[in-house]
Amino acid sequence: MANLKDVKTAVSNGTEMTTTTKPNSLETLLKSINVRSRFDDMLGKKSAGFISSILSIANQSKMLKLADPVTIISAAAVAASLDLPINPSLGFAHIVPYRDGKTGRTIAQFQMGWKGFVQLAMRSGQYKTMNVAVVYEGELKKHDRITGLMDFDLTAKSSDNIIGYVAYFKLLNGFEKYCYITKENAEKHGKRYSKSYETGQWTKDFDAMAKKTTIKQLLSKFGVLSIDMQRAIESDQAVIKEDGTPEYVDNPSGEIIDAEAVPAVDEKGEEIPFGEEKK
Repeated sequence: MANLKDVKTAVSNGTEMTTTTKPNSLETLLKSINVRSRFDDMLGKKSAGFISSILSIANQSKMLKLADPVTIISAAAVAASLDLPINPSLGFAHIVPYRDGKTGRTIAQFQMGWKGFVQLAMRSGQYKTMNVAVVYEGELKKHDRITGLMDFDLTAKSSDNIIGYVAYFKLLNGFEKYCYITKENAEKHGKRYSKSYETGQWTKDFDAMAKKTTIKQLLSKFGVLSIDMQRAIESDQAVIKEDGTPEYVDNPSGEIIDAEAVPAVDEKGEEIPFGEEKK
């Protein structure tokens, strides 16, 4: 099976020119025998449909039309290697445009959806059940942050006001765990660690991003991580570089930020702006 580096190599090895496409355009690169064969290696008979979906998604987004086509293909290759569809309406994985303020380039990130994390977890065969859901006002009766145990009463919903997000899994061996993130902390997390918060997925579908953040926190802390799951966590919200390694334009350190944590504050109790904590 081809890996991400194989796809990057195929792209850099040149493309077949046609009379209807521009040199190094996304369409030209995807028509290259080298690139097509790498996707064939990863997806088999599903390759042609997946390549068509790359073009369709790029053509539907004004920013992706401006993005470096190599980064689009690299982001798509991550999804292909995980056998996850990139159709936005399905919510498994996404190709997200990003404007790099330092270089002025428009590039594409790979981004997991919460359904993608559930899919990869269930494929491992280690999980009996898993879910992530919104929590409405009145439903959460108790949350013991020491034991992690939670008590919900879904019949006690007092309004349609969403107060938080909860992810849960139970392994076949009986081990189970919850992760709960308040809506306020999810919002702070998105604003603090996503430079495209105002124009990206957080604005388009806040609940989906909050769910993704919650289940990613749960799995990264307590889950049984398959090789594919580790790759998904590592590649999430990253631009894939020439050597196939991820570059985190939103979170340069690449570390998984704890969205449950209270934002850093100074001695006066005022929140410290991101990036100034250690100054």
